[in-house]
Amino acid sequence: MSFARGGGQHGAGPPKKQSAGGKRSPSQRTKRILAEVAFTLLVVLTASFVLKTFIIQSFWIPSGSMETTLEQQDRVVVTKLAPQVLSIHRGDIVVFHDPGGWGTHVAAVADRGAVQSWILGITQALGLAPTSSEEYLIKRVIGLPGDHVQCAGDGAPIEVNGVALNETYLQGGMAPSNEAFDVKVPDGAFWAMGDNRSGSYDSRGHQDQELRGAVPIDKVVGVAQLRTWPLSRFGVMRNPGDVFRDVPEP
Repeated sequence: MSFARGGGQHGAGPPKKQSAGGKRSPSQRTKRILAEVAFTLLVVLTASFVLKTFIIQSFWIPSGSMETTLEQQDRVVVTKLAPQVLSIHRGDIVVFHDPGGWGTHVAAVADRGAVQSWILGITQALGLAPTSSEEYLIKRVIGLPGDHVQCAGDGAPIEVNGVALNETYLQGGMAPSNEAFDVKVPDGAFWAMGDNRSGSYDSRGHQDQELRGAVPIDKVVGVAQLRTWPLSRFGVMRNPGDVFRDVPEP
């Protein structure tokens, strides 16, 4: 009597390879999971880098020059669509590159060790951590190109194009400015002031420079839109349009 090859237990050949539709081995499942994690991480990092480079960026505030609108150690998110895509308006809070000599009056950020600084630099470059404001400044736009911005000092109101401002964002009892100034904002620039007028080194302190204290608009990084930290102060940062509502165009 003959038997067909492969029949029975003693004539069995080597185990057949698992079909493509069968279950994967533990090593195959591990490799697949790692590949999926790596791909997801790559997508997240790429999206974060694109967002930070072209659309939004996070900053933290190391000084009290914008109190009480912004406190020290607050985190804010700015839209980088302004001024290239969206216009800048009077009343906007903007982050801008130091136009020269302003940064020496910004509170220093705590020193970090080499490893912590390296990690922070990578996460900041990818937009995963807020950028330190030691390289930037944040102020409120008071005057636009062509505006006549003036103040008699000693607590007198700020005037823009002849209209006195009722600056509702100033802390109660704070003088608009104890320093007098009278400036026509040059083309391509804006007049910047901190909300903490007694503790802000802003356009008023640079009137001896070429632009009479105004800041070139091309120095603007973006407009602050959202306060993200602390959570108790989380909220949208709206432009106080009523303050400048009656200001005529220059």
